[in-house]
Amino acid sequence: MKNLNSVIVVGELNVDLILNNIDGYPEKGKEKIADQMTLTLGSSSAIFASNLSSLGADVAFLGMIGNDQFGDLCIKSLQEKNVNTDLIIRSDSLKTGATIILNYDEDRAMITHPGAMDHLTIKDIPFEKLKSARHLHLSSIFLQPGLKNDIVDLFRIAKEIGLTTSLDVQWDPREKWDIPLMDLLPFVDVFFPNRQELENLTGEEDYNEALKSIKDVAKAVALKLGNSGSMCMVDGKTTHMDAFLNNEVVDAIGAGDSFNAGFIFKYILNSPFEVCQKFGNLTGAVSTTAAGGTTAFQNIDQIMKIASEKFGYSE
Repeated sequence: MKNLNSVIVVGELNVDLILNNIDGYPEKGKEKIADQMTLTLGSSSAIFASNLSSLGADVAFLGMIGNDQFGDLCIKSLQEKNVNTDLIIRSDSLKTGATIILNYDEDRAMITHPGAMDHLTIKDIPFEKLKSARHLHLSSIFLQPGLKNDIVDLFRIAKEIGLTTSLDVQWDPREKWDIPLMDLLPFVDVFFPNRQELENLTGEEDYNEALKSIKDVAKAVALKLGNSGSMCMVDGKTTHMDAFLNNEVVDAIGAGDSFNAGFIFKYILNSPFEVCQKFGNLTGAVSTTAAGGTTAFQNIDQIMKIASEKFGYSE
């Protein structure tokens, strides 16, 4: 990883079994039919890493999986997107995690078996190797209980060795939201919540009040608002930006992670925050033009072709 723009992604790694065109919601004791099924690389962290690499960044992944067929799929899929997998830990005693996703238009229900994701700890992170990178990104801390209690130390050390940092906590399946947010945010250069996550993390019922509650400790917040766009808060000042709307959404899986990827791609190039925000909105929209979180991200030329043809975007 000699590229000055190299990014280390620390996060959960699993496969997704995606079911589409389902004839109703699940009911106990009854069976429903899904017309479409896809088995693919899953996890917010992997979608972010894959799509950031497809945009042109130098990306490496650090996570834990089992030594099984699902693990093989994860490694193969990341490598096909030119993500460095040398730091991924494979366990003979643990299974690779898996998520079953039931898609209903732009909404979805998910069930996850964490498997090896539960067992990654701060002791597994080779900070000496991270010094060759420029940026550290972490997703889905609530799916990584082995790391959760040390998250402040992880980000503090990352800053001490000279990395910029970003964080997307994602949803808490236990809905406890028990991370020391105010202690953590001073070490996070870009914080990526969505509206519900931010409100739950801060205990506020309105995202505007939630933003105000963290403005004294947060460096930059990129708040994802779905088809309402995004709001960026830097030095306590907020900027709302409309979404690039897709009237033919295939699915919304990974749209938020794709927003993160686009934002960080511009961020590591030292672009102004408004450029990062606009490109994040764009890549989030591009994600919705194909099934799954990574299908629309083959390479930068193809991504920009979709951006131009579907959303009238040009740089």
